[in-house]
Amino acid sequence: MAAKTTYPHFVDPQDVDFTLRASISHLIAKTLNVAGVDADSKGFGIRELKPQNRSWVLSRMAIEISHRPREYTPYNITTWVSDYGRAMSTRNFVLDCEGEVFGSATTQWSMIDFNTRRAVDLRYIAEHNDAVWAEEPPIERAGKLPAVDAEATTEHRVAYSDIDFNRHMNSLRYFDLMLDCLPLEILTEDRAVRIDINFLNETRYGQLLRIGYRNEGDRWEFEIATEDGTIACRTTFEWR
Repeated sequence: MAAKTTYPHFVDPQDVDFTLRASISHLIAKTLNVAGVDADSKGFGIRELKPQNRSWVLSRMAIEISHRPREYTPYNITTWVSDYGRAMSTRNFVLDCEGEVFGSATTQWSMIDFNTRRAVDLRYIAEHNDAVWAEEPPIERAGKLPAVDAEATTEHRVAYSDIDFNRHMNSLRYFDLMLDCLPLEILTEDRAVRIDINFLNETRYGQLLRIGYRNEGDRWEFEIATEDGTIACRTTFEWR
């Protein structure tokens, strides 16, 4: 039977930044990790897919965080798959501390066959009767983000510590590269923020990335591309 699933977490000292609150990167990392754990527990996760040379790939994500829990705070992440089509699945999340919601997210995933480098038809998920809980995402889905007319750029070469088991740059590393471009005073304040990201192309070990960004008030726009101009991802941070 379909169901939401809740996973307990805890803000350990290694999870906080200098404000002694859970870092944005930590909260995104734990959210995405729950996606993998939950898919595994229901029979269509990486353990099931790896022998078939297949894997889930994150396409889009939106997350809203009202505030970040302090060090040593227990919290929960609840997740469910709300829908899927031939090429894309929507997975949602709610983060709460003792019943008070402080974060919500929605993600869209495709499944890639690494033999063909093509997306896999996702209708087979219907075989798993506990896969889909037909409740709408808790926040608006991430839409298609436009190109960024960058005001400044920085560079990063993809290194060993950036790549994951799919042999491309881990999704979380993009967030770190962009957060490192923000003024420290923005990250010092525990303000509400909405983050939208579109992943467009993978990047691999040794490639030189250019991180371009621009700022208009409380909105920061980012675009990460390879040397040949291939866009890896586009992101917006909107502080509220």
